[in-house]
Amino acid sequence: MHDSAGSVFPAGCPARLAIDIITNKRAVVVLFALSRRPRRHGELVDLVGGISRKVLTQTLRRLQSYGLVERRVHAEAPLRVEYSLTDLGHTLTDLGHTLTEPIAALTDWVKTYGAAVANFQEAAQ
Repeated sequence: MHDSAGSVFPAGCPARLAIDIITNKRAVVVLFALSRRPRRHGELVDLVGGISRKVLTQTLRRLQSYGLVERRVHAEAPLRVEYSLTDLGHTLTDLGHTLTEPIAALTDWVKTYGAAVANFQEAAQ
């Protein structure tokens, strides 16, 4: 894309990375699930819903590679692993840099209008 100022998203532009992160539906939901407190893998599977353990693991690893999520192994028997937001990850949910507000707004919209969208899709088939 180009405008009068040149390339809108040149290669290496940080905006491209941000868009990549927030447009991944699983990443956004996992970040939201971790926004309140650290969670175990099984908790995240239950909270996210409709995600396989394999896809959740891939999503968590991706978020770790961005420095947004931390994996912590607790030396206990049995072994306990928790995932939490890093300081950088918390910047997505802190005031002024909040990602949770738009997610909450979308969730409210879906609660109100989701059935209407599903009904329209069903009628269109």
